[in-house]
Amino acid sequence: MTFDATEALRVALAPNAIGVIGASENPHKIGGRPIAYLSRFGFKGRIVPVNPARTEVQGLPCFRSLADAPEVPDMVIVAVPGELAVEAVGECARLGVKVCIIMSSGFGEVHEAGKVQERAMRDMALRAGMRLFGPNSQGLANFGNGTVASFSTMFTEVAPQDGPLGIISQSGAMSVIPYGLLRQRGLGVRHSHATGNDCDVTVCELAAVVAEDPHLRLLMLYLEGIPDPWNLARAARTARERNLPIVVLKAGRTPAGQVAASSHTGSLASEDKVVDAFLEEHGIFRAQSMADMIATAPLYLQGWRPRGRRLVALSNSGAVCVLAADAATQENMPLDELQPNTQTELRGILPGFATVRNPVDITAALLTNSSLFSKVLPALARDPAADAFMVGIAVAGAGYDVDVFARDSAVFAQQTGKPLVVAAPQESVALKFREHGLVTYATEGEAIGALGRYLTHAQRMEHATRRQPRIPGPPAPPRDGEMLDEARSLALLARHGLPVVAHRLCRDAADVRAAWLQLGARRVVVKGCTPDASHKTELGLVHVGVADAEGAQAASEAIAKAAFLGGVRLNGFIVAEMVQSGLELMIGARIDPVFGPVLLVGAGGKYVEAMPDMALLMAPCSAADVAAALERLRIAPLLHGTRGEPPLDVAAFCAAAVAVGDAVSNPSLNLSQVDVNPVFVRRLGEGCTAVDAVVFQTTPHGTDPIPTPQEILTEEPAC
Repeated sequence: MTFDATEALRVALAPNAIGVIGASENPHKIGGRPIAYLSRFGFKGRIVPVNPARTEVQGLPCFRSLADAPEVPDMVIVAVPGELAVEAVGECARLGVKVCIIMSSGFGEVHEAGKVQERAMRDMALRAGMRLFGPNSQGLANFGNGTVASFSTMFTEVAPQDGPLGIISQSGAMSVIPYGLLRQRGLGVRHSHATGNDCDVTVCELAAVVAEDPHLRLLMLYLEGIPDPWNLARAARTARERNLPIVVLKAGRTPAGQVAASSHTGSLASEDKVVDAFLEEHGIFRAQSMADMIATAPLYLQGWRPRGRRLVALSNSGAVCVLAADAATQENMPLDELQPNTQTELRGILPGFATVRNPVDITAALLTNSSLFSKVLPALARDPAADAFMVGIAVAGAGYDVDVFARDSAVFAQQTGKPLVVAAPQESVALKFREHGLVTYATEGEAIGALGRYLTHAQRMEHATRRQPRIPGPPAPPRDGEMLDEARSLALLARHGLPVVAHRLCRDAADVRAAWLQLGARRVVVKGCTPDASHKTELGLVHVGVADAEGAQAASEAIAKAAFLGGVRLNGFIVAEMVQSGLELMIGARIDPVFGPVLLVGAGGKYVEAMPDMALLMAPCSAADVAAALERLRIAPLLHGTRGEPPLDVAAFCAAAVAVGDAVSNPSLNLSQVDVNPVFVRRLGEGCTAVDAVVFQTTPHGTDPIPTPQEILTEEPAC
């Protein structure tokens, strides 16, 4: 049967008729609450209760079976347990229902047999052209049209209000906890959906449809796994086209959290750094906590178009100014010094003991002169150092004209169109600012933290919009690759743009002696070339600093003996020029089983695993992406030269990393993993050189044949 799978999800958000199998007269039971909500919250379609034991439910005609109903609903809620749920799904499939929400639990989130049942239901639905939510789903709620097909108690306890926010979650609780917190802030929520075990429709697939809603201004997702990143990429693309931000709260950041997520919804945990790289690639912001996500949400509704992240802070307390400076530094928001003409203008407004740099301390003079705000703010607005503002009112009340402060701040924010947040620990003061449409926080740290997250997300969305990242397809089933020896690994990567050390592959000790003479290097490295070990030093297969032909020959003989004793196969010996200058970095790449090709760059050398300092990107990527990733590393200052050392050829390294990323992304090469360590990066203009590499390839003799273990001499190319 041919059907539009995405159109069925649009139907789920606005069905004409909804059936409830397991309908209950009790509005506080799972089978009764959706009926009560649909009636209460203005659903305009028809409700079709199904219960063989009743003829009427909550004032509506009730039918013995779905087949006995006068019509086949677009969407059906299944609220019966176990095998009855499986049978109900089968009946829906036979009758031509488009969407089925399985609220029943006890399936894949509990045991393997439940996963088998889930697959059986999904297969039945697929054959009939029907889509499934759940099992273990709390339901869907669209307050824009009253389609509240949910049994959550939260909608009884906290009155709904339609608004510009959307929430989608695998977890039922996490679809309504943010709803409740947002409503406490007075914010309206349109969508609150819980997909449950995602046996068919996933959070990411539903997000791609919900993102089409023109009334949304922020979409929040709670994820415990991302089994279909291509759908999340589709959602992100749709959202970027509408300038709709997506914020993700991804659980399982720690091993304990990953275990808990697996037991909760049966989700597959992904490596956390890969998740971060994927989200950043597509302009999605990852909140670190529920509190962060909720605190930042109001900022997305202000209609700002931020142009930078330079902050100007203003307060009537010197202590708040100091704490604001600390918070701004932590959020990477520069507090640039105000221009001399701005400081001169401020000195003419403020008392002589006020601070007119940045932050600006207007002191307790605000108590006696309420017009200071209206005078100071325009001067700050004209200063080029101001991209965003934080107003801190440490203490106010009797004697302070707080309403004037709030009004002047609101007028200022509206006129400049620049982000402005308010820190006011007194609720009575904060209320005045909120009445004028401003976003308030209890402390300057909370205010600047939320503002920093918002500005970071804005920059991320702008970057993704410029790049238009590709939407990945479902990855091929993972296969273990065969490890190529070092000579073949270097040859393959050199062919695809990686600058590698000058070296020769030798058959025997005599060849090794000749290679030393031909390379013309003062010192060389002699290594055993083996497909059996990636770490060769520990096996005695590496001799460094060999200074003459006799030493090279002796080294090869010692390596051959060590290989024999260790049971390691040798495909020959590598004699390579010994690179002695430059900073040691590393490049890695692999095929992630969920997200596809990823690239790793960072500090290299023998301590790479003991003291990791690296960044992960989605591949393929640009040199600019690699350069930006390097700036996030602890070793970043070394790249630009420290303590009198010259800057390094970062551009050359970035080009090398891009080449590796392109290679692992090339499906014709069938690469599963690449490790290049170390890569020596020399002075600016002198390039970089990879001196060791290991490649894993699923089909070593595929479309890009690799030289056999014969003599391979590669001259170091210009990078």
